[in-house]
Amino acid sequence: MEITELAIPGAFVVTPHQHADARGVFLESYRGDLLAEHLGHRPDVVQTNVSVSARGTVRGVHYADVPPGQAKYVTALAGSLLDVIVDLRTGSPTFGAVETVLLDTRERRAVYLAEGLGHAFCALEDGTTALYLCTAAYRPTGEHGVHPLDPDLGIDWPVDEPLLSAKDAAAPTLREASAAGALPTWESCREHVLGLAQRRS
Repeated sequence: MEITELAIPGAFVVTPHQHADARGVFLESYRGDLLAEHLGHRPDVVQTNVSVSARGTVRGVHYADVPPGQAKYVTALAGSLLDVIVDLRTGSPTFGAVETVLLDTRERRAVYLAEGLGHAFCALEDGTTALYLCTAAYRPTGEHGVHPLDPDLGIDWPVDEPLLSAKDAAAPTLREASAAGALPTWESCREHVLGLAQRRS
């Protein structure tokens, strides 16, 4: 597989090598050892999540407190989605930057998001099924969001009227979350990742 870092530090797109024959297709969809070569530590996957979404559904922008943080590895099992990564780490050289990656069942790409990055996606087909590998279990008090339609983020969603959960529709803007001190910091995220590398070296 090919692992390429995006413009946002700590965000990667993973493109697997697919082997097709008359029976179908085989591929390695996740390789912790190869990711470790880029991250400096092997992600410790402790929880997997699956979401099934109708076309036009937008989930996110979600992020977790750091520490403990929650890195994610996301791919599409069915349908297709526009995956969105947002740098929410105050003090980051790319704070507020947005990256998008198409995840589908043709290229079967995945994205990896380090702790402190925001994640969202838009389902492009009915029944779009996303698989998330997470490095920390869900903690309701430590999970937060930024409004996906915040004009300061400028995310170009490919639908006219996104379907949002009540929680996502009520999320603060990036400015509001920053002013409230609710966002992770670049320094705390760097220290956290460095600690992971030291503990697992």
